[in-house]
Amino acid sequence: MNKMGIGVGIVVFNDKKEILLLLRNSDKDKALSDMRLEGTYTLPSGKVKYGETFEEAGVRKLEDEIGLITTVADLEVISLSNDINDYAHYATVGLIAHNYSGDFRLKKSEEFEDYGFFAINNLPENICMPSLKIIKNYQNKIIYNDKEML
Repeated sequence: MNKMGIGVGIVVFNDKKEILLLLRNSDKDKALSDMRLEGTYTLPSGKVKYGETFEEAGVRKLEDEIGLITTVADLEVISLSNDINDYAHYATVGLIAHNYSGDFRLKKSEEFEDYGFFAINNLPENICMPSLKIIKNYQNKIIYNDKEML
């Protein structure tokens, strides 16, 4: 990827205040990740399409990836991060879903192997960096931090 992309990651809590994470396929061709995040846990996330707002992208990704329905009005921007690795560069906008409905189910693709809910202070070790930045910004009640805080 020779240019910067824009992505969103959406924080979803269940009624126990656990955070939803999806496990990407460990096969890089099935994981569909420009940043090569195969085999890691991630928030529901994806690229913002041309003409789409951050919130519209969040609505689309929640339904596409995990079967949840929400509205633009129920999503709030909580984080901004600069995510760069050897494969890609993204400005990542973190959102939180204040309300949603539907049954949790993985989409019918091989992109994700599993999903689960985790205590925010007991996240899996193999969580991807962009998702971890969103969660840490949320915990620290900051939108953006240009210093490494992980």
